[in-house]
Amino acid sequence: MQLTLYGRKDCCLCDQMAEVVAEVAAERGLGVVKVDVDDDPALAAAYGDEVPVLCSGSRRIVSGRVSARALRALLARSAR
Repeated sequence: MQLTLYGRKDCCLCDQMAEVVAEVAAERGLGVVKVDVDDDPALAAAYGDEVPVLCSGSRRIVSGRVSARALRALLARSAR
């Protein structure tokens, strides 16, 4: 499974989610691609103020704040 983390520069919430995602992804051997929505007008329009948003493929897993424990549970459910 490959995860995509949509965020933007100078976003504290994005940085916090990136740390959590990196920790959980490393435990599970998952790849993570970080995408700055401000680099693409279509992504900026799609995600706007909702960042950070974590997706697996086209499926949104979570946005906003998430703990490592909650992310582990969400990923376990999405893997079924």
